[in-house]
Amino acid sequence: MDTSSSSVSNAAERSAALTDRLELRRQAIFVGITFVGMFVGLFGSWFGAPSSVVWGGYGAAYVFGGWYGLKASVAAIREPAVEIDLLMIIAALGALYIGAPFEGAMLLFLFSLSGVLEEYAIGRSRTAIKSLVEMRPESAQVLRNGTETTTPIDDVEVGDVFVVRPGERLPLDGVVETGESTVDQSSLTGESVPVAKEPGDEVFSGTINETGSLEVRVTREATESAISRLITMVEEAQEKRAPTQQLIDRFEQPYVLGVFAMTVVAIALPLTLLNHSFEPTFYRAMTLMVAASPCAVIISTPAAVLSAISAGGRQGVLFKGGEHIETAGNVDAIAFDKTGTLTEGNTRLTDVRARETALSTDGGALDSDLLADSALEYNSNADDRLLALAAAVQSRSEHHLAEATVEAAADRSLEVAAASDFEAVVGKGVHATVDGQTIHIGNPRYVETVLEDRSIDGREIGLEAVRNLENKGKTSVLVVSETDEELSVLGWLAFTDTIRPDAAEMIEQLRERGVEQVVMLTGDNERVAQYIAEELGIDEVYASLLPEEKVDHIEALQERHEAVAMVGDGVNDAPALATADISIGMGGVGTDVALETADIVLMSDKLNRLPYAFALSKETRRTLYINFAIAFGAIAIMVIAILTAGIPLPVAVVGHEGSTVLVSLIGLRLLRFDE
Repeated sequence: MDTSSSSVSNAAERSAALTDRLELRRQAIFVGITFVGMFVGLFGSWFGAPSSVVWGGYGAAYVFGGWYGLKASVAAIREPAVEIDLLMIIAALGALYIGAPFEGAMLLFLFSLSGVLEEYAIGRSRTAIKSLVEMRPESAQVLRNGTETTTPIDDVEVGDVFVVRPGERLPLDGVVETGESTVDQSSLTGESVPVAKEPGDEVFSGTINETGSLEVRVTREATESAISRLITMVEEAQEKRAPTQQLIDRFEQPYVLGVFAMTVVAIALPLTLLNHSFEPTFYRAMTLMVAASPCAVIISTPAAVLSAISAGGRQGVLFKGGEHIETAGNVDAIAFDKTGTLTEGNTRLTDVRARETALSTDGGALDSDLLADSALEYNSNADDRLLALAAAVQSRSEHHLAEATVEAAADRSLEVAAASDFEAVVGKGVHATVDGQTIHIGNPRYVETVLEDRSIDGREIGLEAVRNLENKGKTSVLVVSETDEELSVLGWLAFTDTIRPDAAEMIEQLRERGVEQVVMLTGDNERVAQYIAEELGIDEVYASLLPEEKVDHIEALQERHEAVAMVGDGVNDAPALATADISIGMGGVGTDVALETADIVLMSDKLNRLPYAFALSKETRRTLYINFAIAFGAIAIMVIAILTAGIPLPVAVVGHEGSTVLVSLIGLRLLRFDE
């Protein structure tokens, strides 16, 4: 996006926001005129004012109170359709016809007031997200040739370095190059305390630098920053209706037609069969029409769901639609990927052993003590050569083990040759051509399947070495050379990852929120997976899985549980994420595929936000139940009271519109939801 298009987009957003505010203000003014006109007519009739004053007041109340309802009714009829607004207009005109102008005016006043409150409730939830736009500075202080230059953020490129001083918001995502500070990330991740940052730490746009000056190298363009993705995803989520809302929308028109039919029957039956007089019969029918109108039912769902989406967004939890908020509250089983999800994903290479260095002096048995030592502290030419070959192949891969291999080679300043004919076998390994030989790098399944029918010199030695390392909780791979169709084990590499510090507590909190079963699905080996699972208290572990096998386990869980969630971050997690009832992606380290597939995104990879997401979902569902009970309860009570006790129209008006206002305010409470 160029600067001009960005400016146009920002101007359009500001113009739309201004238009919304002006329209809400206009509606509020109309409500005020309706209120004044209603009481001018009432007091004028009480104190004998001229009829022009009385009917002028009522006329203003009817015109301004019914203006927006009439516009909505006309638009609906053109579709053609009927909506609640038409019910209110007809009921108000009916009251006027039978000589009850005050009751009709009061109905229009309360109906228009509830409309303003509904718009305010929904507007508050949208404003909570739109305010995130204001958290993005429009320019950055970019260092170029040693000089700071004020540059629009859309002109800043990945790799540029910008300066941010105490009290300023970070304009873009990046990694700290120099300086130390604390950063307030609460607007993005929901963290209650500032986070210390030093060289090498990641920082996010929209967050506030607090104490020190930082120089930050840009890692994402403005349109791909954490705050930009949050805004885009939440705006899309607001367009998606929850299942309850879809159901209500589907039955709105039949319900309205039913109310019209009931009103006609309430007029015709007493007049034709019971010989009742017209005026009281018509009055009661209008009262029934008002009481049975489902205004509170219609507004109860969007007021709650949009507020919940906004609350989650401020806490770093992105719901991609109202349906996901409702479904998440039913989750009773959850499956986790391991690397990058339960672990931090900062995998590091701990062991690199050329095959000769792992043999004892007799040339046969493995030396376990040697294997236990960190090969990165052992500097042999054979090990360096092995690492350089592995890095040449892995430089073409995006896998976390590949990145760790390339980083280790760079740390040792090894010369890495160019690789060609790269090919990956998902979930097993990779191979490429380096210096005229094909280098295979893979786990035992790669050796046993891809190379299964071929003779490999050193196969058993290599597999035993890998098993030895895996027993120590390390992920291990073999490096195999192929020259003139002869295969030979060159050596092996081993990696470790760090368990996220909040993972164990997060799992315990999930159990407190009704999750009955916690499962790990990983492509890593069984021993490493079991080690992680024991540390975290996970119920079941399925290791060495291919992507399609993860899908099989998700489907098996779905047969036993009401709703199953899957949490992952990688391309190989995407099929399982798509299969689960609720898919949850890691927003910081997660791949684009995983983020696109996920129903819920945890920005900045904060696992401790997952229990919050489930708690917010349960609270939203509880709010919907409360709102439905209020809305349907008010309708039932008033209809029964009208038919049995003959309550007057003003009471029905207050009950009907009062319940509408009440459910709007209850839904709005979710904007401030906090566990």
